[in-house]
This record gives sequence, structure tokens and C-alpha cells, in this order.
Amino acid sequence: MSPSGIENGAKSNGIIETDLGVVPVPKVEGDWTVDKAVNTIGTGKYTESSNSPIGYFHLLERLKTTKREGWRRFDINRGESISDHMYRMSMMTMLAPASLAEKIDVNRCIKMALIHDMAESLVGDITPVDNVPKTEKNRREASTMDYITKRLLGNVDGGKQGEQIRAIWQEYEDSKTPESLFVHDIDKIELLLQMVEYEKRGKGKLDLGEFTFVKTKVGLDEMRAWADEIIQEREQFWAGKEHIRRDGGDEGAITKQKEVMQEAYYAGHGRKE
Repeated sequence: MSPSGIENGAKSNGIIETDLGVVPVPKVEGDWTVDKAVNTIGTGKYTESSNSPIGYFHLLERLKTTKREGWRRFDINRGESISDHMYRMSMMTMLAPASLAEKIDVNRCIKMALIHDMAESLVGDITPVDNVPKTEKNRREASTMDYITKRLLGNVDGGKQGEQIRAIWQEYEDSKTPESLFVHDIDKIELLLQMVEYEKRGKGKLDLGEFTFVKTKVGLDEMRAWADEIIQEREQFWAGKEHIRRDGGDEGAITKQKEVMQEAYYAGHGRKE
């Protein structure tokens, strides 16, 4: 079966091929609930209250297929998935600078990086400009994590793994431990890396400078050094060309509305004075 045949809508074994890699984010009418979201899944509901984790494994596919929405506003429709983002984050945590590694549980950070966006498997990737209040975003994600860890994993190994996943996710959300603060910074550093990579691939025709704002929300000194290096790399790429920069350089402009939304989304993040 040739790839070109699939792309042209050819038949294989009598079945009309469609893009089976496209898995829509659940669209819910009225108040968002987990059950409403699950009811939209084309492959059927995941097995609940089982002592097998297979239903949970199937749900994880949605992290592979759900795109990070921020880039889609710039017509990057085949960009990174949520799993792509979390995988690179987990690899980055393994290279925590020695000054941090000696003070944190790096293995816990790796788990946290792989878990922190798990709720987006059903909720989708809600961005600062989506007009979803932060409290509502948190409600949807918390209820999704309860569904995953209690209804899908509650009977697996006595519920121990589900409880651990839920606890690590909550630790990230609460943003109080050294591990969670580190992973929050890694989350932003990974975004900055992806921003520069897309811009370079766009050969100067794609300005993603509004995302440089997240650099101002990086809190740890060691992570700020990484962010500075990435921004310097970006400045070398844009040298001599007009571009947006919102990490303190404040070149170019975005709407005031976007500024307000970004500030609200990242409230509480950044350096603790």
C-alpha cells in the first residue's frame, strides 16, 4: 500500500482510506463534563473499573494525536502534539544543571514532565487566548485527572499507580515544590525552543515573537540562563529584520487584549522576589 495512494483517497482492501491520524478534540455542548467528552470519542468509551490498564493505554493515544493549539493560530496545522512536547520536556529534565540536580528529585521531575498535560487528552490544549477562565480550565483538567486515575486506573494494582499519577499532577498544578517549579520552567523553555525552530523553518516569514513573553515567567536562575541563550539564538536569526520581541526588548506589537490574556494565564509564574 503506497503512501501516495492513501493521500489520493485510493481504496485499500475495498475500504476508502481517510486520515486515520486525525483524532478530533471532543466538542461538548453546554457545561463541559468528562462524560460528555468521552461520549464523543469515535472509538468508543474506555473500559472503566478494570484491573487492566489497557483502557488507559488507549486514552494515551489522544496525547499523540492532539496538537498544541498555540501554533495552529499561525497555520502550523501539522505541528507538535502534546506528547511531542512532554517527551522533549522529560528529556530536558534529565539534563538538569548540577546546581539544581543536587537539590531536587530528578526522577520525579521526569514523571511530572510526562504527566503534567495528561488531562489535555480530553480537555484539549487550552491557550491564553481561548477565552476560557483559568478556574474553568483547572476544573476541567482536575475532573479529567480524577476520571483517569480513579475510573480507568482505580482498580489497577490496587489503585496505587493512579494515586501516584494524580498526586504528581496536583503537585505540578500547586507549583510549590522545587520539582514543580523546575518543571514549570522546563515547560516554558521547551516552548521557546519550538518557537525558534518553527521560525527558522519559516525562513523569516513567520514571526512567533508573541511567545517570547514566557521568558519573563521563567523563575530559576539556571533556567533563565537557558532561556537567555535561546533568545540570543533567535536574535541572531532575526538580525537586521523587524520582528516581535516581548521578553523585555518589547519590539513589535501585539494587541492589548492578548497581553491581558497572557498575564492572566501565567499569573503566579516567574521569579519569586
